Amino acid sequence: MSVRVAIPEPSSLDSEYNQRSLPPYLAALHSAGLTPLVVPLHERPDRIARLLGSVQGILLPGSRYDVDPERYGESAIQECGELDPGRTAADEIFLQDAFNLEKPILAICFGVQTLNVWCNGSLIQHLTTSVNHSPGRAVQDAHPVQIVPGSRLAGLVPFEERAETLVNSSHHQAVKQAGDRLRVTAVSPADGVIEAVELDSQAHFAIGVQWHPERTYAQSGLSRALFASFARAAEAWEPRRIEESIVRG
Repeated sequence: MSVRVAIPEPSSLDSEYNQRSLPPYLAALHSAGLTPLVVPLHERPDRIARLLGSVQGILLPGSRYDVDPERYGESAIQECGELDPGRTAADEIFLQDAFNLEKPILAICFGVQTLNVWCNGSLIQHLTTSVNHSPGRAVQDAHPVQIVPGSRLAGLVPFEERAETLVNSSHHQAVKQAGDRLRVTAVSPADGVIEAVELDSQAHFAIGVQWHPERTYAQSGLSRALFASFARAAEAWEPRRIEESIVRG
């Protein structure tokens, strides 16, 4: 039986962006042996919840929009971008389902930001550092990341990439304060910007990265390992009652 992973449309407001950005995610999921289920953002909440009942994991993709600062108790600064309420609402349903039932989570770029805020963390609304964190889609090796030893993420880095792990970069916001039960697992060494977090849980697989591994799946061993580990977690996931998940914490 195929292992299904739900992914929301990246945007409810820009169909052209969806058409451009979705294919790499879907290709990476297929290459990892997963069957993606793209969830349209115009669906009613109850319909989204029913669709999530048929999947074994969720992937939260990037977006060209920003997370609403009011969600982490701040007022928007001038540099803060447009908001996408439709994507926000869908991510809330995705994350509630995943945390209730301990479904594996892979969160990418905007996805890690919304995961962090959902876990009561906060964001830097606009980066102003010596590192260019938004050089564009064409730059595959934008800057190095320093990965925390002993983390899930560290265990995925291929030997040949351990001396210097390079990632792409396409964001102007980033995690400021990690959310509840999230541990920081990678930073940009030149400026300290948080580049990855993961849930501090052996039982529940949840990794969020600020870069785009779906864009470098063919070139990067770490990108392939990240999707492969997500696939293994989704394949191993077994449904449990909501009441049991609450007791497990």
